[in-house]
This record gives sequence, structure tokens and C-alpha cells, in this order.
Amino acid sequence: MSDEPIRLPNKQPTLRLMPMPADVNHAGDIFGGYVMANVDLAGGIAAIRRARGRVATIAVNQFLFKQPVSVGDVLSFYAEVVKVGRTSMTINVEVYAERHPTDPLVVKVTEAQLTYVALNPDGSKREVPPEQ
Repeated sequence: MSDEPIRLPNKQPTLRLMPMPADVNHAGDIFGGYVMANVDLAGGIAAIRRARGRVATIAVNQFLFKQPVSVGDVLSFYAEVVKVGRTSMTINVEVYAERHPTDPLVVKVTEAQLTYVALNPDGSKREVPPEQ
């Protein structure tokens, strides 16, 4: 795990937040479940926008932690729809951390791929509408 200097993607993040001391694990790093939950939120936002309505997570296809996350890191979550089926969508999510405000550094901390299904108000599957 190296702190390779990189830049944030040149687009708006889907979600941005800063983990707090209540979010640490026994080793003092941010708990992986905190990152996973927020990856699901970011992916869900992209899926809701594409489906134009309710969705549910049906699979976590891939999840890779590349760097630990620390209290005070500013996390930026970038979610992108990469595949649309009849009722489901595959979303890639990348997470970057901005560290050390006095000597700024950006590192990619997580990448994941999730699948969401479009739902009717009653919870049954529905077709994903065509893109507008």
C-alpha cells in the first residue's frame, strides 16, 4: 500500500463525507463496514437516478480495499452505471481520500462493483426505463 499521488476524477462526486472518531475499528482505522455502507449509498444514488425510482441492492460483485481510511480523510465516492439489463443495473464505485490538508495527498482507497434491481412501489421488479 503506497500513497501514490493521484488526482480526483474530473467530475462531480456522487457522495462526499468525512469519517469521524466514532467510525474507527479496534486498530484505529475507519471500519470497513462504514466504507461499504457508503459505497452502497453512492451506488444506490446512481441506480435510483438511472432507474428513475426505487431500487434495491441485489449483489456486491467485487469490493477491493486498496488503502486504509483515517479520521479526517475527505472521502469522495464516484459512481457510474456501467451496464443496464432489463430490470437490473451494474454500478462501479470508486472512492478517493484527500489526506493531510497541510500537505495535500489524494489516494484511491476503494473500488467496488454492485448490482441493483429496479422496483415497483410494492417491491416487485420492474423494467429499467430507457435513457432520456
